[in-house]
Formats: sequence, structure tokens, C-alpha cells
Amino acid sequence: MSSVEIGIASIVAILIFIQLGMHVAIALMTVSFFGVFFVKGKFLIAGKLLSHAALDGVARYSFGVIPLFVLMGVLVGACGLGRDVFDVAGQLFRRFRGGLGIATVFANAVFAAVNGTSIASASVFTKVAVPELIRQGYTPRFSVGVVAGSSVLGMLIPPSLLLILYGIIAETSIGDLFTAGILPGMVLAFFFCVLILGLARFAPGFTGKPEATDLPEMSNITMLLKSAPIVILILLVLGGIYGGFFTPTEAGGVGALGALVIATVKGRLSLREIGRILLETGQVTASITFLIIAAHMYSRLLALTGLPGAMTGLMESWELGLYGILLLYLLAIILLGTILDSSSILLILLPLILPVVQPFGVDLVWFGIVTIIAVEVGLLTPPLGVACFVIKANLDDKRITLNDIFAGAAPFALVMVVMVALVLALPWLATGLL
Repeated sequence: MSSVEIGIASIVAILIFIQLGMHVAIALMTVSFFGVFFVKGKFLIAGKLLSHAALDGVARYSFGVIPLFVLMGVLVGACGLGRDVFDVAGQLFRRFRGGLGIATVFANAVFAAVNGTSIASASVFTKVAVPELIRQGYTPRFSVGVVAGSSVLGMLIPPSLLLILYGIIAETSIGDLFTAGILPGMVLAFFFCVLILGLARFAPGFTGKPEATDLPEMSNITMLLKSAPIVILILLVLGGIYGGFFTPTEAGGVGALGALVIATVKGRLSLREIGRILLETGQVTASITFLIIAAHMYSRLLALTGLPGAMTGLMESWELGLYGILLLYLLAIILLGTILDSSSILLILLPLILPVVQPFGVDLVWFGIVTIIAVEVGLLTPPLGVACFVIKANLDDKRITLNDIFAGAAPFALVMVVMVALVLALPWLATGLL
């Protein structure tokens, strides 16, 4: 086999291993090791090359942002801020048609600003929002769909673990990526609210016909007290980054400390809970660490095979231009999203596509936002749709099937596809705040 053929075979092998149930990082590492061996012909060279890749992958200051933001997100989930934000949002939007659905989107958007993962958002609001939505008269399908759809905001609105992962792989400023995610995240949340208003008016069979919201009246003081902790945390983290007071890594430390203080004041930290929080933070951080190491190993393999260069030559011969290449890339992301999770898609595709688009002078920050939105569509699409599986796992209502969740999330996935097209057509949506 030629080097390029080995590169192509490596992609096929990774997809097969993942579908057989092998962990993504292990699949990437295994294929990378044997791929380098087949190219160079010596196990010693493969071992040394990949060991250097492993050290390069995590031996950097910016990597410290991951455990700190993970710790902050776990602490925020533990101290019940998701419930507080949802209660306040329910009061603010109670007079709107579909108001509780809009409140769910609003609460998810705010929660995303201190959490960083769509999976955590989906888990929290499945328990907080879905029972209340159903109780108010919304259909179960819409109730789970709005939680699934709005949970994707957690990977776009900073701080986002997926943006951090992209920044490390693409060697792009994480602070710039955080800034670039703000406006698209807000616009996407607005589109979701417009979608809910439209569905409530023109498709009441889908959303249900809730009566006037009977949530108990909440005084302004109560609303202020409930919203103050998360507002303070957002100001600390994002205000510190954009005000130039902290680097993203330092902001992660300040945010984790702030979340710890809030959880302590709210009395949510027993010894058992502290142990659970530390264990969960360690597990998530270790998982992401292995993914980053595996991504660097796989990048070295692809560089050795010359596959990215061959792809660049092929694209030039087809004369597709930048937007033709982007269209193929986005189609590949959405197709892979039906069988792979978000991190896996980034780890497999980015080492391939970055050498292809860089000769066009592409802004990697803008490219990252386009990529993240497209990847997040995969969280809502069958058969894998990770966010939908998380919701199903956290549901107490056995009457709601996985098909109901996918059907409820479908309108939100379509809106996200429209958002991808909008950011492609209007790059300033991602770069305007830089």
C-alpha cells in the first residue's frame, strides 16, 4: 500500500472500530500506532513519534483551561443554579404564547455561559424543565424537543469545551473562539424562540395548548436573589476574559472558585458531594486528555501519509473553490453526526481539512464557529444523537420514547442548519466582536 492508501485505510479502520464499540481515543491511538509502523516499517519509530505527540498534546499552559472549566460546570450543576434560572425565566416569559418553552431556551442560554457542555445542560433541564412543561399542558414530544434543541447552546456560548477542543487541535486562540461564539449563540437562541412562537401559533398539535401559566408569582426580590449568583459568575468569567483581566485559563480558575463559594453558601457541599464532584471532574478531564493525545497522534500519522496534501491537490483539480470544499466538509460533518459524537467528528476531520482550507487564507476562528454549529446538529440527529440519549436516560417518564425525542428535536436541528448557512454567508456574525 502507498502512504496515501494507508491514510485512507486509517479513516475506514477508525470508523469501524468506533462502530464496534471501541472508545474513540483508543481507536485513534491504535490506528495511529500501526499506521506509522506501516509507513516507516519499524515499531521503535512508531513508539517514539507517538510518544512525542502525546507530550506535545498536553504539555501546554492552555490545556489547564479544561479541568478548571469542567470543575466549574460540575459545581454549577451541583448547587442548583439551573433550577433557579429556569424559575426566573418562567416568570419573565409567562405571558408569551409558548412562554415556558422560550423560558427553557433562555435558561439554557444563561446556563451555557457558566457550564460549557451540551450534555450537562440536557441532563439538568430534562429533570428541571420537562416535568413542568408537561404539567403546564405542552406535549411530551415538544417538551423533550425544546430541551434537546436548546441544550446545544452549551457548546456554542462560551465557555465551551468543544470550542476549547477545537482551539487546541487547530492551535487557535481559545479567547478569540470564546468571543466569536457569543453573537452566533445569541442569534441561535433568538431563532429558537421565534421557532417556538411560530410552532405555538401555527402547529398547536405539536406544541400542545397550555392554559395560562399557573406558576406561583415571584417577587422582584426573589427573582433578584435567584438570578444574582449566576449573573455574578458570568461577570466574573466572561467579564474577566473580555475585560482583559484574565486569560481563559485564569478565568477557569476564578470561575471554579466562584462556583465553589456559591455552592458552599447554598449549603450544597457535603463530604459525599465533594467527593462526587472531584471524581466527575477527574473522569471528564481524563477522557478529554486522552482524546487530545489521540488527536495529536492521528495528526502525525496523517502528516506522514501525505493524505492532507493529496486531498488538497484533488480539490484543486476539481476546481471547487473554498465554498465548494466547505459544502462537502459540512455534509461530511452532518453525515458523521448520525453515527459519531461531536468530539470524534472533530478529532477525525480537523487534521484532514485544516491543511486543505489554510491555503485559502481562511480565518480559523470563523471556521471553528461554522464547524461547531454543524457538529452540534449531530447531537440531535438519529441514530446516535447524544443529547437525545442523555435526555432519555434522565427521563422519569417511561411513556416518552427515543423516537419522540428525535421528532421533537427535528425543528431545532433544521434551524441550526439555517444558522450554519447564515454564518457562512455573513462571516461577521462570528468575527464581528473580535
